[in-house]
Amino acid sequence: MSEQEKQVQEAAEAPLSVKELLEQPVELRLPMRHNPKLQQVVTRINEHAELQTLWRVCNVTAVDRLHMTDHGPVHVQIIANIALKLLRLLVERGVQPSVVHDYGLQNQDAEVIVVLAALLHDIGMSIHRDDHERYSLFLAAPLIRELLTGIYDPPVCTVLLAEVLHAIIAHRAGGRPLTLEAGIVRVADALDMAKGRSRIPFETGVLNIHSVSAAAIENLAIEHGEQKPVRLRVLMSNSAGIFQLDELLKEKLRGSGLEPYIEVEAHIVGAEKKLVETYRF
Repeated sequence: MSEQEKQVQEAAEAPLSVKELLEQPVELRLPMRHNPKLQQVVTRINEHAELQTLWRVCNVTAVDRLHMTDHGPVHVQIIANIALKLLRLLVERGVQPSVVHDYGLQNQDAEVIVVLAALLHDIGMSIHRDDHERYSLFLAAPLIRELLTGIYDPPVCTVLLAEVLHAIIAHRAGGRPLTLEAGIVRVADALDMAKGRSRIPFETGVLNIHSVSAAAIENLAIEHGEQKPVRLRVLMSNSAGIFQLDELLKEKLRGSGLEPYIEVEAHIVGAEKKLVETYRF
C-alpha cells in the first residue's frame, strides 16, 4: 500500500480530534522548478494553521459524514501536482497562460495561480458538500490575500486573487472556465483517479457504477501527446473504467478550454479483471 493510500485509509478509519488537527500539519511537496514565489507561498501554507485545519475539517464532512473519498490534504496535493504538470507541459508546447496574455505576468505567476486554486478549491466542503464551490470562494479570498501579501505588490496580488477565485468557481459542475489556468484546475480535479484513491468506496462495500468503474482504474500517466500537446493515458483492469472517463473526465474536459490541447486514451492491463461476482437489488 502506498503512502497516499495509507493516509486516506487512516483518515477514513480514525478521525482526528481538534487537538490532533492542530498538531499534525501537512507538508506539501511540489516540484518548484526554480520558482521562488511559489516556494514562498508553499512555505507559508505549510505553516498556516487555519488552512491546515480547514483541510482536515473538509474530510470530516467528506469521509466521516458522507463516506466519500478524501477531499482534504491528500486530494488537494494530488490535484496541485497534476495541475502543475499540465501547465508545464502546455507551456513547453507553446501554450500561453491567460495571466501572461491578459496581464503581461510570467509563467511562474500562472503556476502560483493553479497551485493556490488546486489547494483551495474544496475548502467549502468544511461547511457543506452542497454548493461547496461557492463557500470555497469566501473562505479562500482572505487566505489568498494573506498568502500573497509581501510576495507580490498589491495590484498584482489583486489580479492573482481574482484569477484564483475564478479557477475555484469554474471547477463546479457546469462551470465555464475563461482562463487556461482555470481549465487546468477543472481537469486536474477529475484526474484524481489513480489506484488506491478511487477504489475506496468499492472496497468499503458501496456497489454501484461509480464505485465499480473507479475500482477499475489502475494508473494515470500525464505525458507529451502525439496529436496534441498533452496525452492522458489511463490504465484499467476492467472496461468498466470507461465510465469514469466518459461520464466524469469528459464532462470536466468539455468546456474547459483545454479540448484542443489534450488527448485521452485508455488501455486494459493484462486479462480483464472480474470486479463483481453477483449484483442484486
